[in-house]
Amino acid sequence: MRKNLEIPQGKRTLGYRFFEILPGVISYGAIILLFILSWVDPTLGAIYLFILIASTLVKAIGIAYRTIQGYKVIKRAGRVDWRKRVEDLASPHEAYERLRDDDTKSYHFDDHLENLKLIAAMGNEYPNPSKVYHVVIITAYDEGIEILGPSIEAVKDSTFPNDHIIMALAYESRGGEQMEAMAQDLHKKFKGVFKDFLLVKHPADLPGEVIGKGPNLTYAGEAVAEYVSKNHLPVENVIVTSLDSDNRMAPKYLDAVAYEFITHPNRQRLSYQPVSLFMNNIWDAPAPTRVIAISNSFFNVITTMRPHALRNFASHSQPLQALEAMHFWSKRTIVEDGHQYWRSLFFFNGDYSVLPIRIPIYQDAVIDETFFKTVKAQFVQVRRWYYGASDVAYVGTKLFTSGDKRPVSFWRLFPKFWRLLDGHITLAILAPIVAFGGWVPMIMNVSAHTMVAYNLPNIVSVVETFASAGIIISVLVSFKMLPKRPAKYRKSKNILMLLQWVLIPVTSILYQSLAAFYAQTRLMLGLYMEKFDVTKKVVKK
Repeated sequence: MRKNLEIPQGKRTLGYRFFEILPGVISYGAIILLFILSWVDPTLGAIYLFILIASTLVKAIGIAYRTIQGYKVIKRAGRVDWRKRVEDLASPHEAYERLRDDDTKSYHFDDHLENLKLIAAMGNEYPNPSKVYHVVIITAYDEGIEILGPSIEAVKDSTFPNDHIIMALAYESRGGEQMEAMAQDLHKKFKGVFKDFLLVKHPADLPGEVIGKGPNLTYAGEAVAEYVSKNHLPVENVIVTSLDSDNRMAPKYLDAVAYEFITHPNRQRLSYQPVSLFMNNIWDAPAPTRVIAISNSFFNVITTMRPHALRNFASHSQPLQALEAMHFWSKRTIVEDGHQYWRSLFFFNGDYSVLPIRIPIYQDAVIDETFFKTVKAQFVQVRRWYYGASDVAYVGTKLFTSGDKRPVSFWRLFPKFWRLLDGHITLAILAPIVAFGGWVPMIMNVSAHTMVAYNLPNIVSVVETFASAGIIISVLVSFKMLPKRPAKYRKSKNILMLLQWVLIPVTSILYQSLAAFYAQTRLMLGLYMEKFDVTKKVVKK
């Protein structure tokens, strides 16, 4: 009997509505509480604010440390010859004997020797690399060939053998005749490059589906499962990677996933998460979207160093056998990537985790036809991401259900629930409190000025100065992560890349706080977002 993993549609229960409202109530309440405490006693308001600001300083220190650590680990993983490592797994005993006394060890690090030793001893419990296949599903709506073409080329240029890669272009019938013609052109161009190239057209307006990526992915997943069965491929050794149309994987990504898949005994209960870097067109993007893109890239670098808190985001890989068992992705949410973590966790009753793959998949920063369209499109993108607050109700109702019906033990699920809730609240309240909170205690109680209230703006400024050290470190690392400057731009562009960071306060409020409040307010009012607003990606010539 298949578990019911879907979120409810239509009218929610009172318990579900409580958790949908909860993030917004806390976020608005945290702002209002500052004003109330400051009105009652400016010292109370100052203490409350100082606690919030101090937590910001602690997080800034952690961000700086994790950014440097993550950058080093990604560079280190990029130097590994993952293809050779996978080939070693085919004859683990011989490879172990050869490498044990090898002083150069130029293409392996960490626990490769231990993996070889273990696989040599356990034998048939680990799949042979020659029996492992990758399926890459690229979803598309109405993107041009200048977007889709390079994404497929990147898969073709992978170090993993193309004859063990099945490409599936999952495109929407809503894209019309132009999308259909483009799909056929791409099929013709890449026919014979991979083991197979599947075209899967997702029909519009199927019952029980939102207008979004999740239904398209699930429809394509069903077609892939049928193909694998029909062609007698070992379903237990097939790995599915979902990509957006603008995603370009690094050449070593598929081999890195295959290596981790083979060497982990619980491989079916893992998903494999790359580092998403919004760097494809970073030199072409206007300053506000560059700041957002690089900031989000840093967030992904940081989270890859915190496996206990890592969840699916954007592109990710998961075994086909597990996907088929849980009926692929959700068809009822526009944030199917992050939601997939919770679906998988509950399907496997808590015995599931996300394994970080420290190899990048590169994505586009937002660029539309004009600057103002770009600014608007960027907001549309981040408000969709922050609608992940809808998962608070999905997780909360399962956390606080009766013991027999709870899919994961309370004390294992509660920290995950808390991080989810805290993350969305922080997104909403942090920027405005840091920017304006220092003036509230003094303004709200003019008749009871205290030394603390008067000096609070200065105290906040000092704390912000220390916290800005994290931003400075991020700026320095960002220059190392940037792709090579295109020849069409002069060296003076580097100066703009530096000056853009003065926009951090503005982008934090407009694109972080307001977008988070927008999503949480929609949930509070029951105005559910059930349409995936596609972010337009224009290629600058």
